[in-house]
Amino acid sequence: MKDAYLGIDIGSISTKGVVIDTDGNILARSYLWTEGDPVIASKKVARELSEQLDGDVAVRGAGTTGSARRLVGSMLGAGVVKNEITTHAVGTTYLHPEVRTILEIGGQDSKIICVEDGIAIDYAMNTLCAAGTGSFLSSQAKRLGVEVEEFGEIALTSKKPANIAARCTVFAESDLVHKIQVGYRREDIIAGLCKAVASNYLNNVGKGKKVIAPVVFQGGVSKNVGVVDAFERLLGMDVLVDPDGHLMGAYGAALLAADAGPDASAKEGAFASGSFDFQAVADFEFNTREVECGKCANHCEIICVYRDGKIIDSWGNRCERGSLSV
Repeated sequence: MKDAYLGIDIGSISTKGVVIDTDGNILARSYLWTEGDPVIASKKVARELSEQLDGDVAVRGAGTTGSARRLVGSMLGAGVVKNEITTHAVGTTYLHPEVRTILEIGGQDSKIICVEDGIAIDYAMNTLCAAGTGSFLSSQAKRLGVEVEEFGEIALTSKKPANIAARCTVFAESDLVHKIQVGYRREDIIAGLCKAVASNYLNNVGKGKKVIAPVVFQGGVSKNVGVVDAFERLLGMDVLVDPDGHLMGAYGAALLAADAGPDASAKEGAFASGSFDFQAVADFEFNTREVECGKCANHCEIICVYRDGKIIDSWGNRCERGSLSV
């Protein structure tokens, strides 16, 4: 029986999952839209992963990351629950030990991670302006009547990309409408949008950060060759896109789970038998309740997760008084 480890990255737009062996090789991978329900999305990802595995693989541990990492971590009985900065850095440096700068653009947020000697030494995130994210490109693709998956190839055919205001979503959309009305070519507008995404990222998320080669670009937007080309032109250096770059958060979570070992995962639920039971995840039922803790002046809003009437996890407290006992 071959030991393996599961990693799931639950984002607001997409949910990603991988299963790796003890050498870090990916045995199964999945990428699905979250569609506003991280639990259902995680169950679907788990099902897709299980269908790709043969009978001689036993998943001994699990890790989660992303915006719903605590919730899904409780569901899976994960032994590792880490933030996106940590998992992206771990996954990327494992595959690319020499990396110095990690650019990541997802569906609704983006981040930059500066690396030195394989260690993340600085980072920045942007969760306020959508002009440098995948959701912005998707909305503009609908406006132009083009599939967002076609954006990159179309952008590369442009001879003169339009200058699209990249300061924020509102300005960019207004400028886009103006460009359409005055007759700009579609490929020039699309190339301009790709450039606007890269420019907005560097001027906001990357502000004050020194981008040093080698540079690795990841996240769903890294699959857009038009944005990759824009980054290379703006930075004046090559930008590497790993084939599994959109899965790097999940991959890092799986690596951390492997490093923690089998003993880190819960010995109940999906791991009750000692190895991960994908069917138990599919059957998992729970409910959540919001509790206002009055044990100090913070009055934290704590999310409590219950299974069979028993609290299994909680988060949101800013001091020890608001722990699982609320």
